[in-house]
Amino acid sequence: MKTIKRYREERGIKQIELAAHFGVSQPTVVRWEQDGVYPPCQVMPELAAFLGCTIDELYADEPEKEAG
Repeated sequence: MKTIKRYREERGIKQIELAAHFGVSQPTVVRWEQDGVYPPCQVMPELAAFLGCTIDELYADEPEKEAG
């Protein structure tokens, strides 16, 4: 989710600060930003609020997946 990184950087938040706020490790935040690993769905509302955006905006740059 490259949008997490974009919103985080726009707000001057460091990865370690985001990790501490959500009680995860910095490598977890790296995976959220780069490896296509999504944060748990229950975290998304708070993550969006913390980053000052909507959940829809976090998914805005993600490619749509075809139904299996």
